[in-house]
Amino acid sequence: MPEFSVARMSKIELKPRWVPELDPEFQPIVLWNRAYRAGVGVGVPLWLALEGESGRVSRWETAVRPGLEPETWRYVERLVKFLLWARGGWRLVVGGSSELAAALAETYGPGGARAFDAEMMEKAYGRPFQVEACALEAVPAEREGGAQVGGHLDGCRLGFDLGASDYKVAAVQDGKVVYSDEFAWDPRPQTDPTYHYDHLNAGLRAAAAHLPRVDAIGGSSAGVIVNNRFMVASLLRNIAPERMEEARGMFARLGREWGVPVEVANDGDVTALAGALSLGENAVLGVALGSSEAAGYLNPEGRMTGWLSELAFAPVDMNPAAGADEWSGDQGVGALYFSQQAVNKLIPAAGIPVPEEMPLPERLRLVQFLMGQEDPRAAAIYRSIGVYLGYAVAQYAEFYDFRQLLILGRVTTGKGGGLLLETAQAVLAEEFPELAGRIRVQLPDEKSRRVGQACAAASLPRLAQAGEV
Repeated sequence: MPEFSVARMSKIELKPRWVPELDPEFQPIVLWNRAYRAGVGVGVPLWLALEGESGRVSRWETAVRPGLEPETWRYVERLVKFLLWARGGWRLVVGGSSELAAALAETYGPGGARAFDAEMMEKAYGRPFQVEACALEAVPAEREGGAQVGGHLDGCRLGFDLGASDYKVAAVQDGKVVYSDEFAWDPRPQTDPTYHYDHLNAGLRAAAAHLPRVDAIGGSSAGVIVNNRFMVASLLRNIAPERMEEARGMFARLGREWGVPVEVANDGDVTALAGALSLGENAVLGVALGSSEAAGYLNPEGRMTGWLSELAFAPVDMNPAAGADEWSGDQGVGALYFSQQAVNKLIPAAGIPVPEEMPLPERLRLVQFLMGQEDPRAAAIYRSIGVYLGYAVAQYAEFYDFRQLLILGRVTTGKGGGLLLETAQAVLAEEFPELAGRIRVQLPDEKSRRVGQACAAASLPRLAQAGEV
């Protein structure tokens, strides 16, 4: 059984045109994958299918070299990891290689290197995670769905967006934002879900004071949310097991207390919805750079696909010495490249001294302050994240059909957001000109960057029309 450490044996050498000045060992997965595929030749077909909720099936076809040689294993293991967190599923079907299927089954089995990922899928879908081998012709056919959600602007609405260091609220009346604000909180270490409920409720009541009435509440949050219930969420990671059901039902409790419809979606999907509403276009990939990386997708038909799009856990760096995510334990994943964790990771290389006890949100605020003072050390951090993003856009474009990439989140606030964007656009134009011509990477205005998700979330619930029961 190959371990992922065999990546150190790779003979593929990358020569990216852009190198993050504070992370010179960065190896963009998009370039590594292209180099591998170019060397495969005809190869042997490998077809993958992921089954998710309600029989939804995502399918992926590729070709690999025969056997389990190190580069093939590295390519397949990272591909499956990305697909799992982009599309989601409780069952992985591997067609064309029983050898690779067996290796993946061991890797995602109990005690395997990707046991965390398997456990998260089990929590998200409520079923044991399975890896199955089959012949190519037996791989399930693709069955993708999608739902038209959001964009409802009638009536008096409250919206919220839950982050790890703050939560945002907005009051919206007939499509006009009449109030928006953000409140600090610290949900992750809390063991009592009352903390989460009371803080959110207080913010909603502050917003409701600016409306004549409340007709509906819409919200967004990081994590996997199914039928308005938290299935997986870092905000709840320390909730006592005997209180978890209470935590998962907090949105239903809001609906009962307020007596109005409540609709909650993943914050990445709401980011995409915010982009579509502001641009008047579909085919939007939204990425929020906050306490972690959140992503969401609105397809060309304007539908939310049901995909997980939890790109915080999706790999972007092939450097075998890349840092490991503190929750999943995996290396080179998005959370460490597109969030305040990325800023923290780069602070030492930038030469910015910080007290060891300083929390991550305060470290980000320090870097933002220095950026406002035109400190070259802070600028190097934003340029490095911009290089990461430029390569990630090309990687994401292989898995999502989008024309607009909208970037939101606290990391994009201030002067640094503009520099980050400018760098990403330059990388895309020079390294991937074929994509630069059809994908627009952009930031919304400053206010939308900070509270846009809460406002878009307010549009999620549909109000009953006259004559409807």
